Amino acid sequence: MCGIAGFVSGTRHLDPKSVPVVLEQLKHRGPDDKGWLTYSPDHLRTGREWNGDGDCAGDVLLLHRRLAIIDVTAAGWQPMSSSDGRYHLIYNGEIYNYRELRTELQRLGHVFHTQTDSEVLLAAYAEWGADALPRFVGMFAFAVLDTKERRLFLARDCFGIKPLYYAASGDYFAFASEITALLELTSTRRRANPPALLLYLRHGLSDQGIDTLLCGVNQLPAAHYMEVELSAPAVLRTVRYWRPRLYDCGLSFDEAAERLRELFIGSVRLHLRSDVPLGAALSGGIDSSAIVTAMRLVDPSLEIHTFSYIADDPLLSEERWVDLAATSAGAIVHKLHPTPTELVDDFEDLIKVQEEPFASTSIYAGHRVLRQAAQAGIKVMLDGQGADELLGGYRYYLGARFASLLRQHNYRDALRLLRNASTLPGSGILSVLFCSADYMIPKKWQAPFRALLAKEFTPRWVNRAWFSQYDAGIGHTNYCSEPDVLRATLLRTITETSLPHLLRYEDRNAMAFSIENRVPFLTVPLAEFILSLPESYIIALDGTSKAVFRAAMRGLVPDPILNRRDKIGRSTPEHKWLFAVDQWVQGLLGSEVAASMPCFDLGVMHREWERIRDGKQAFDSRIWRWLNVIRWSHQFEVEYT
Repeated sequence: MCGIAGFVSGTRHLDPKSVPVVLEQLKHRGPDDKGWLTYSPDHLRTGREWNGDGDCAGDVLLLHRRLAIIDVTAAGWQPMSSSDGRYHLIYNGEIYNYRELRTELQRLGHVFHTQTDSEVLLAAYAEWGADALPRFVGMFAFAVLDTKERRLFLARDCFGIKPLYYAASGDYFAFASEITALLELTSTRRRANPPALLLYLRHGLSDQGIDTLLCGVNQLPAAHYMEVELSAPAVLRTVRYWRPRLYDCGLSFDEAAERLRELFIGSVRLHLRSDVPLGAALSGGIDSSAIVTAMRLVDPSLEIHTFSYIADDPLLSEERWVDLAATSAGAIVHKLHPTPTELVDDFEDLIKVQEEPFASTSIYAGHRVLRQAAQAGIKVMLDGQGADELLGGYRYYLGARFASLLRQHNYRDALRLLRNASTLPGSGILSVLFCSADYMIPKKWQAPFRALLAKEFTPRWVNRAWFSQYDAGIGHTNYCSEPDVLRATLLRTITETSLPHLLRYEDRNAMAFSIENRVPFLTVPLAEFILSLPESYIIALDGTSKAVFRAAMRGLVPDPILNRRDKIGRSTPEHKWLFAVDQWVQGLLGSEVAASMPCFDLGVMHREWERIRDGKQAFDSRIWRWLNVIRWSHQFEVEYT
């Protein structure tokens, strides 16, 4: 797990003074070592310490910061070169099946000199090229310089667990693990991207496709690779190398549960490969409890440390479930109780860590969990991210399931699901109906439908005139024309909407404290198997989510956790926190920075906050999004013209 960056010169050359700055900016992603490489046809140089102008000559610069997880010796130093000197790698991530791939490559004649997964990745690319990518079980963003073909190859893992940003113009190409480092390497202006900004402000969504909230700063999408010719660095060839393979498993419910259990435990076993201490985030829900208890099953002697955010609000506290799961797994429990004052104190640092605005204060809870893990000496954490998106864990998936039954003209079961959903905590008939309508109403009717329910795409606190100048679109819609609405929605949320920004939050929070965050639910075999299951295996007609996974975990996870009907997760009392720091909220809304931002109607925002604070209007996370964008604009000096 590391930080990477690079620059390909066209007619413009890199300022050598930016190199030590970038290496320092990425230090938190890799505090254990650093390295650089410069290349042109007549020379190739590498080193640890940057010596200034003399080291900057060349067509290509590669930079690396190392977080040592597998083979922590100096043998894992990067940039790593192939034995014949043709290929040169910088890599951020972890290939969990590196041992199996190493054995296969040895049979093909490759000789290895380290115990690292990095050397396996490099050999796999040398052997198979881009065809190596589907063979990897893991998370990665990497770049390989091919000096024979004079080409730079960049790739990102199937789910986008690890980040890779880039910027290109007529005279250069640059990339980095983080936006701040990329901006240091380039002359890109920090201009707001209006369509992406509106999507975030209205729906809390970001990390959609190649877009970021800054114009000219792009990201390589998940499951894609890119080739850059050194002779023409602004000409980019981007290829999608993986799409989920959709098929029908043909298994009974019990057979599917048994197979899912095998796949899940196998994934956890792979994710435990590490030469440094491991821990786990434990919320007390089904997913994190399953990971912790599977860790114990895989390695009965493992010292398991769990880290949990505990809400002070009794309605949101998961403490009793955390204690039950930890006791069952024989884990050492660490708990924390953040306060609204601590949120304010940490807010500026959190904006810096995330680099773009984020959806809710639950991200702060995750930030604190990882900080506590680092303080306990943990360098690798396992997390349940992706399970809700694959297994229908959020309440709005009930609407997708209901819409599927309607599309399939199965009205009796649809009515049964609706009745049962009304009894679930945090659900109700109206919410299910509204969500299902969102999936079924065509896009051209979405705007009037939302206006009727006071859920406009562009609410009154948005300056519509400013966004219209930039052709900011109608907004996000969940409309789905397929008969299997739930399965199509699950696929969309893991590849396009929900999961991409959640993975960004987790990556930034973990790497801020030099921790590798692993997500055992996100492997291709596991994801494709879940997507092959009938929708009734995901959400049963009694409204039970993750039905087949609950069955798969019987006898491993304590029954009271598997029988839970509520959905809390890492929820924070966001409204109470913000009410408690009302003066701080008003100060941000009344700041000079806010007044200078043309995307807002500040008068409406002030009135809405006062009505919400006084209990005259419903609270939602739009308030948090306002505050995020204001402080992000100030800290990153974002331009709006």
